[in-house]
Amino acid sequence: MNVNKTVDSDAAPNPRNLIQQERSSAVFNPDLMNYFLEGSKERSEETKKMIQQMERDPILASRSNYYDLTKAEQRELTIKKINRLSRYIESETFDEFERRMSLISVFDPQLHTRIGVHLGLFIGCVRSNGTFAQVNYWALEKESAFIKNIYGCFGMTELAHGSNVAGLQTTATFDEENDSFIINTPHIGATKWWIGGAAHSATHCSVYARLIVKGKDYGVKTFIVPLRDSNHDLMPGITIGDIGAKMGRDGIDNGWIQFSNVKIPRFFMLQKYAKVDSDGNVTLPKMNQLSYGALLSGRVIMVKDAFRWSSRFITIATRYGVGRRQFQAANAKENDEESQLLDYPLHQRRLIPILALCYAFSNGANVLADSAKEANDILESAVSNDDKAGIDHGIALTKSLFVASGSLKSTCTWLTLENIDKCRQACGGHGYSSYSGFGKAYNDFAVQCTWEGDNNILGMSVGKQLVKNIENVLNKGEKLSGILEFLNDSSKYLNKEVVLNIDDLNSTEKILVALQVAIIRGSAQCLKTLQAQNDNWDYIGADLVTLSKLLAHFFLLKAFLDKVKTMGEGDEKPLIPILDKLAKLYSYTAALETFSGNFLTYSVISPDAMTYLTTTRIQELCAELRPHVIPLTDSFQLSDMMINSAIGGYEGNFYEEYFKIVNTNNPPENDKAPYNHLIMKMLHRGSYDDRTRQEFSDEVAELIDPELEDS
Repeated sequence: MNVNKTVDSDAAPNPRNLIQQERSSAVFNPDLMNYFLEGSKERSEETKKMIQQMERDPILASRSNYYDLTKAEQRELTIKKINRLSRYIESETFDEFERRMSLISVFDPQLHTRIGVHLGLFIGCVRSNGTFAQVNYWALEKESAFIKNIYGCFGMTELAHGSNVAGLQTTATFDEENDSFIINTPHIGATKWWIGGAAHSATHCSVYARLIVKGKDYGVKTFIVPLRDSNHDLMPGITIGDIGAKMGRDGIDNGWIQFSNVKIPRFFMLQKYAKVDSDGNVTLPKMNQLSYGALLSGRVIMVKDAFRWSSRFITIATRYGVGRRQFQAANAKENDEESQLLDYPLHQRRLIPILALCYAFSNGANVLADSAKEANDILESAVSNDDKAGIDHGIALTKSLFVASGSLKSTCTWLTLENIDKCRQACGGHGYSSYSGFGKAYNDFAVQCTWEGDNNILGMSVGKQLVKNIENVLNKGEKLSGILEFLNDSSKYLNKEVVLNIDDLNSTEKILVALQVAIIRGSAQCLKTLQAQNDNWDYIGADLVTLSKLLAHFFLLKAFLDKVKTMGEGDEKPLIPILDKLAKLYSYTAALETFSGNFLTYSVISPDAMTYLTTTRIQELCAELRPHVIPLTDSFQLSDMMINSAIGGYEGNFYEEYFKIVNTNNPPENDKAPYNHLIMKMLHRGSYDDRTRQEFSDEVAELIDPELEDS
């Protein structure tokens, strides 16, 4: 008899031993690898402290019953958690709290979004578009930056318009006589829709509306509109409702808003760039996209989310794949044990490329965040000092970031949604259980593919910039900077010379060049097709999206390689060979294999090299990385509270943990359903003859059938 936590009559499966064996064989220190993932030792240590605080916090910590809560329970719990977080923000810098929010996104995305709409979008909109005095008033004097007094929402999306921000229909008409704006919803299509926090929480809204002055439409600008008074009652002219059931994130009170000639003071228009004085004189910004700064910060957050979410689910699937035995391998002997899932080449091929992708996501997200902060700091300083050269420099950086963030947001969120489901499928039937974490996560994350810009529309806009810029380089001799600087070499690579042969596949630097060449040749082909189609951009829409994806992979691979180059000797040295393999696998699978048609069409890679890559090299590299998968996922430093999965815990006792969670949340003594009377009614119904009063029986036929009567 084997006595452990339970009394068994035979030895139970022991996935824990399999996982611990591989953990003990690590050839590198996961703590040091986490420095690479987080960007620095300081960031890593700060992250660990925050995780420790939150997993011990009785309100913030996530538990297995999270998966059983009703919508009403989720919304109430989310508000309790926001109240708790407001205590943290009072003692942390904004950068520190932003890092805390990034971690919260992993284990409680609806909390992250509900508070993020206020702090990231509402206040972000004020910071991006407001004057110094306006930012100081709305964020600091009103204390909204500390989640006090007012609670904001972000009124961009409308029922009939989402991605096309320039086409929004809500109006803000200047009333010169009263020095005010009249905010109005002119028709049902202009109803603000999907507005997080509007249904129950928000007191104010940053409203995107068309600026109308003296009958002239100046396009979409931003305005602060009070929604509820200090008693939390709706202000006159404000109508709000709940948009109802959603695919996920039920803890967010998404609502709709209609404005019926709502009057606000002129100075409630955010006037950092676009300005309207009391006489109705309008000054417009040099670059209209500057007013969309809150969207840029949202994209940066979503790229970081892609790293954190993908790391959570590849950790679950990898631990399960190591600890789970199923069937026998084709080359197994008769008495061998069943094989570990991750020892099957197919399983390696399904999961290990996702692990490599996570490592690429990490530094790409860090570089994008740092670049966005730098551009914002330069621009804010230049605007406050009326530094025209600084403003031009800040605008150039911001333009480059809009391109980079658009390609990364769309590509990384698409890939993360795929990753969640691929990892779920790799866990077989148990992955379908809510307690494994995949189902709720998939529904919660799916919105990011259409949030703040539908991914296809974003991809097309990025691809459009590539085509326009390559035309300027080739035909006008322009020189580019920022993410598109490599287009300056376009004429050099527009031949049909192959960049990658079989021997070149060992060089990630050559693969990086190959990505540049594929983008250059693809952009040039789009330009040629566009001219043949009389500038019909829609005709090449699918090609533009592909160009955007290739650009994202160029950015991610470059960030990966640049980070590895900074690593020196000493403790970091054992990391470099592993990171080199991960960079190669990422470039092989996410870029070369996924877009093999493009690389072959544009003669960037030889057919022999592509054949070798897809039939041999990728599988070899997966096998080389196979012994390191547990330390590599441990390096994400995700606690069990953050993982919150019955089959993904650190110790690996997933059969016992799964059984315990199921029985805790569904006590077996409750063996009768609340609707048991309906089951009983179905099972104990009378016979068919009794329920039809014997009216269809032979006896009745003998009594009333005329033919039988005559006989």
